[in-house]
Amino acid sequence: MISIINYGMGNLGSIQNMLKKIGTKSQIINSPEECITAKKIILPGVGHFEEGMRVLNENGWIPILNQKALDEKIPVLGICLGMQLMASHSEEGNCNGLNWIDANVKHFKLEDQNLKVPHMGWNEVKPKFSSPLFEDFENLEDIRYYHVHSYFVELGDPKYEISKTVYGIPFTSGFQNENIYGVQFHPEKSHKYGLKMLSNFSKI
Repeated sequence: MISIINYGMGNLGSIQNMLKKIGTKSQIINSPEECITAKKIILPGVGHFEEGMRVLNENGWIPILNQKALDEKIPVLGICLGMQLMASHSEEGNCNGLNWIDANVKHFKLEDQNLKVPHMGWNEVKPKFSSPLFEDFENLEDIRYYHVHSYFVELGDPKYEISKTVYGIPFTSGFQNENIYGVQFHPEKSHKYGLKMLSNFSKI
């Protein structure tokens, strides 16, 4: 059973539909109290970093999320803004994050004027080293995911990077810190590639 955190800023239905397609049971968690028994978590997110942290703070999510991720060490997957919220700090609102990984979230500043921000659409994702999220893909040289973001994660230590993507500059599109996983792209919008990644996460 995968618990999808509903704090008002995510594609919950899309994620749940993808999990249903791969035969994985899921539930949408609407309050911190419901999260107490969670064994595996997806933290989705679309929108502004500062607003995301404000909502998590004001609605009492942070203590239980810290307990699950840091104390109980259950598998947690952050998607897009959910990934960024795991970082230490973001330029978006000059705001501190959950601090589950040593990283800063930065705005794209691209020299190529033909590249628009936000980075939107399909792009290649290159796995950097072995991670459960990228196991058993048919061809690791041809993996593409759908992205929508104006900010990216800059890791304090590159050893946590599990995938890289290039959009004007190379940036971290996936990281792993023990049981904590983050992806900048949207597996729930990425067809067969998303199905495979979510299937891998369900097996961790």
